[in-house]
Amino acid sequence: MKFLDEAKVYIRSGDGGNGCVSFRREKFIEFGGPNGGDGGKGGDVVAEAVEGLNTLIDYRYQQHFTAKNGRAGMGKDRHGANGPDVVLKVPVGTQIYEEDGETLLADLTAAGQHAVLLRGGNGGFGNAHFKSSTNRAPRHANPGQPGGELTIRLRLKLIADAGIVGRPNAGKSTLLAAVSAAKPKIADYPFTTLHPQLGVANADGREFVLADIPGLIEGAHQGVGLGDRFLGHVERCRVLLHLVDGTAGDAGTAYDTVRAELSAYGHGLADKPEIVALNKADALTPDEIKRQVNALRRVIKKNPLVISAVSGDGVAEVLRALLKVIDQARHEASAPSAQDTAWHPI
Repeated sequence: MKFLDEAKVYIRSGDGGNGCVSFRREKFIEFGGPNGGDGGKGGDVVAEAVEGLNTLIDYRYQQHFTAKNGRAGMGKDRHGANGPDVVLKVPVGTQIYEEDGETLLADLTAAGQHAVLLRGGNGGFGNAHFKSSTNRAPRHANPGQPGGELTIRLRLKLIADAGIVGRPNAGKSTLLAAVSAAKPKIADYPFTTLHPQLGVANADGREFVLADIPGLIEGAHQGVGLGDRFLGHVERCRVLLHLVDGTAGDAGTAYDTVRAELSAYGHGLADKPEIVALNKADALTPDEIKRQVNALRRVIKKNPLVISAVSGDGVAEVLRALLKVIDQARHEASAPSAQDTAWHPI
C-alpha cells in the first residue's frame, strides 16, 4: 500500500427538507385544520479517527463527499426523514485544515474521536407549525436551509513514542528492522527510505512505537533532497533518537547539519529530548571510534552512545535510554497540573 500523508478533499453537507402545506380532509370534519409536517435535517459531514489505518491513500481515489438531503415534510403531520451523515474515516493522528492549510479544524489523536466538519441544513417548518388562535389556516411553510460546502486538507502525522532522525544512510532503517518486526527497505545508497516507517520495539519486556523518517541533508528545509516534509511525523514523538554515521566524515559536523534542519523546521522539534548514538561501530577501529566519540562530545557536551545496528552491540542500551525518557514524559503528561489540584472555595 502506498503511503500518503496529505490529501485535499471537497465536502458538502445536506440541505434541509422543505416544510409541507397540507390540510386535514376527512368526511364529516368540516374544519380539519393544517397538518403539514416539518422537513428533515440534512446530513452532516463527520471525520472519525479509526484504528487499522496508517495512510490517507483512500482519499486519492475519492475526493468529493456529499451528505444526503433531508426529505420534505408530508401531510398528516408526517416529519421528513433526516439525511444520513457522511463519515470520513481517517488514521489516528490526522489533522484537518481549511483549504489555506493553516486554519486547524480538528486534530484527531485517539481512536474513536470524531469532529463535525459541516452541519446539514435544518428542515423547514410545515404549516402546522404556524397554526395559532388568530391564524387557523396558515397557507405557507418554510423551505429547508441549504447545507454548507468546504474544501479541506487532511494531513497525517504519525503517532509514535520515539522518532529516529539522521542523515541519509546513517543506519536508521537497519536499526528499525533490528529492533522491530518492520521490514523497511535497506540498501547501501542514500535516500533508501522514501516514506516514514513505524515499528514496535521491545525493551526489557516493555513495548513502544518507533518511527523512522527519510534522511535529512543540508538545505532540507528549502526542499533539498527529500526536503523536511516528513518531519511532521516526529512532531508528536516524546523523544528523538539521533543516529550519526561513524563511517562518513566528521561525526560532529553530521550532527550539526541535522540539528540545523530541525531548528529551521521549528514546531518544537529542536527542543525535544534527544538520545545521540554513534552507529556502525562494527565498521570502525577502536581509534576511529574514539575520534568520532570525541568529535560528538565536543558538540553535544555529553558522551554519546556507541552502537552497531548490524551486530546489535549497544542497541539494548539505546532502547532502555529511550524508554526511560518515554516513561518520564508519560508520567508528566498524566500528572495533574497545579491548577487542577488547587483548592477553590465554594
